[in-house]
Amino acid sequence: MNYVIELIKQSKTFLLYIMLAVVYLFGVFSESTGLIKEFMDTYEDWIYLLRQNVWIVFSSGITASLLGIGSGILMTRPWFKRYAEVFAQGFNILSAVPTLAILAIIMTLSGLGFKSAFIGLATVTVLPVVRNTFQGINEVPEHMIEAARGQGMTDQQILWKVQIPNALYVISAGIRTGFALNVGTSPLITLIAADSLGEYIFTGIQLNEFNSLLIGSVSIAALAIGTDFVLSRLQFWLIPKGVNPQRFAQE
Repeated sequence: MNYVIELIKQSKTFLLYIMLAVVYLFGVFSESTGLIKEFMDTYEDWIYLLRQNVWIVFSSGITASLLGIGSGILMTRPWFKRYAEVFAQGFNILSAVPTLAILAIIMTLSGLGFKSAFIGLATVTVLPVVRNTFQGINEVPEHMIEAARGQGMTDQQILWKVQIPNALYVISAGIRTGFALNVGTSPLITLIAADSLGEYIFTGIQLNEFNSLLIGSVSIAALAIGTDFVLSRLQFWLIPKGVNPQRFAQE
């Protein structure tokens, strides 16, 4: 008897969830006409803002990735080890600063517009790339380095033929994390007079326009998913198939 009562209660709860879902979908459907109309009315603006957003994300992301990999490699060099800790702490302090504060500081130094947005997004992107590059190279097993040195390899050859190939998975993970932060931060550059899809989001917030807010949010979410998908495909194609991502755990 208790089992039957409990089943009835669960059925009522399940039916309540279904009713709430139906009401929600009905509300979305009733708003869809206005949403589609607003999107079609602002389609040309959306295309322009999307192009600007994609351009600044990938240009700043690629620049930051190159700088981050170079900085991470520099921190692992024997002649630079005495400064590596200070260098690493500087990046750690920078990572603790809120993103909006970084954009505001850069804006006061370089003014409004694309240049400040580019520097700000590159700064946000570079931190995980540096951290992962430094960690990935340092975690290459010592016996592999000693074996390479025993074969007569120089430090430069060990770096490019042993350490970096075995750290590629960690480095690529840092690049993907950096790009994710970049795309997530890109709507904020609207606040410093740079063109991005954030214009839809902040216009929707200021004017209480749900449709504009939804267009901007969905567009940024789709851009984030698309960017990560492209990077994951590049990771699959470019990293040598012989590199085992579980090697460090096995060692």
